[in-house]
Amino acid sequence: MIKAVIIFLLVGYLIGCIHGSKVAQFLSGVDLKKTGHGNAGASNATLSLGWKYGILVALIDIGKGVAAIIGAQAYLADITQLTEVQVWLFTYIVAAGVILGHNFPFYMGFKGGKGTASIIGILLAIDWKICLFALILFVIFSFVTNYLIVGVLEFYLVFCTVTFLWIPGTVPTIIALLLFSLAIILHIENIKRLMLGAEPKVTSAFNKKK
Repeated sequence: MIKAVIIFLLVGYLIGCIHGSKVAQFLSGVDLKKTGHGNAGASNATLSLGWKYGILVALIDIGKGVAAIIGAQAYLADITQLTEVQVWLFTYIVAAGVILGHNFPFYMGFKGGKGTASIIGILLAIDWKICLFALILFVIFSFVTNYLIVGVLEFYLVFCTVTFLWIPGTVPTIIALLLFSLAIILHIENIKRLMLGAEPKVTSAFNKKK
């Protein structure tokens, strides 16, 4: 059991290490780790390079979350001796690995993104209808407040709520809460800037020339 947990976590981690920011860097010549807030995620790509690059990075990082969950569940479906609780346990372990790989890729000195796009992909693979609902709220919260961080926190809250209400077993909920806690820690500077009124606004991304 422990061996299986390690393998699923490692596989998820390696998938998470596939970064959309590297594609954006290849196309734009801009290293997101050295511009904006130094974050290799979709939000920094949007704020630093504009919405087109933000969408590109987001699609890649969302895609790996979707691929990891669908792949894991397809593999687990063939193991008939597993219970439903065990299937979801391993699914969430893979999900945790993806977020850890995205946030702490080994080839970036363990300094990557903050996991927002990847958690979107994970929820999309778990239940696309709920994900769509969460994304609509994400857009509404982000544009009404003019701050992406508000939408990010909303999405994690939905993810945790969905996990608690509909996913069997207690471990998935614990994992979801830990991922939410990690997101808060990684966004602490954004939260501080938000409180000081210094956090970049969503509308600033649409004024980028590139």
